[in-house]
Amino acid sequence: MRRLYRKPSKGLIGVDISSTSVKLLELSVKNGRYWVESYALVPLPEGSVVEKNILNPEAVGDALERALNLANTQSTSAALAIPTSMVITKIIEMDADMTSDEREVQIRMDAEQYIPFPLDEVSLDFEVQPDRLANPNRVNVLLVATRLENVEARVEALELGGLTAKIADVESFAIENAFKVFSDTLPMGVNTIGILDIGHTMTTLSVLQNNKIIYTREQTFGGKQLTQEIQNRYGLSYEEAGRAKKSRTLPDDYDVEVLEPFLEAVVQQAARSLQFFFSSSQFNEIDHILLAGGNANIPGLAKLLQQKLGYRVTIANPFLQMGFSPQIDIKRIESDAPSLMVACGLAMRSFD
Repeated sequence: MRRLYRKPSKGLIGVDISSTSVKLLELSVKNGRYWVESYALVPLPEGSVVEKNILNPEAVGDALERALNLANTQSTSAALAIPTSMVITKIIEMDADMTSDEREVQIRMDAEQYIPFPLDEVSLDFEVQPDRLANPNRVNVLLVATRLENVEARVEALELGGLTAKIADVESFAIENAFKVFSDTLPMGVNTIGILDIGHTMTTLSVLQNNKIIYTREQTFGGKQLTQEIQNRYGLSYEEAGRAKKSRTLPDDYDVEVLEPFLEAVVQQAARSLQFFFSSSQFNEIDHILLAGGNANIPGLAKLLQQKLGYRVTIANPFLQMGFSPQIDIKRIESDAPSLMVACGLAMRSFD
């Protein structure tokens, strides 16, 4: 049983590896305020990462090396994220007076109850939770485990790109971390928030209650569908379709014939995700939806979701109250902000 990396290290770069790109972000704190020191977003060749599995570590390493050069970071130490779907989390109750070593021994002895893999194939960590229990002699302990190969594939890609992995976190915890930085910019009385992350192949709904993630669900749906529709309708290659989508150089019938049906499909996916959440919890309402991911900025999407779902919808921007170093292109980072939530939450591990 290997421990997940957990020792905080000063000057960490947050590294988020998605299906379509690698993202690097480096933060500092000046006068009690976060500053973005450097960042980069570099596309990946199609098929390098499929459904969050790294299939071509060399391609990911190359992209990370280019991102490092573009960002001109001050550090090469990194925090990486393991996809939430690859992680097992359990809350277990334990004696309050145990040491960290005693807890680890106890967890090792009981691990078969919680983890369906052999212990020598597992990377594991735990943290005592602040909740107060009825019995003051007991505490809740959060147990987090993933297969060792999930960590090693990411560590290898980082090393190929010239980075040293210091911390492995979980995507959902990184999102929670990033959300805390700008949660006070939401209207008063907003306690239950849905973060709808629309990626290339996956759409993830994370629900936060009082700044803590209480629910996460992934669906296989994303911006890839839109690219494929463009490809099929206009007889383009997949790469040409992707470029045309980004540069918005498409025929006049694009909005009505291709974009609007896709936006309607996004609304259906979002409604379905919310229904799954409501049916599996005591909640039947949320207060606000934040749009995140590489497709959050599609023109008209936030407005349509707000109209059809009946909830206030805004685009996630973890940098709303941050300063920026002179080398940061403000317009570009504002456009990329919804897809930098995980990288931001990881970079904040520098200040634990």
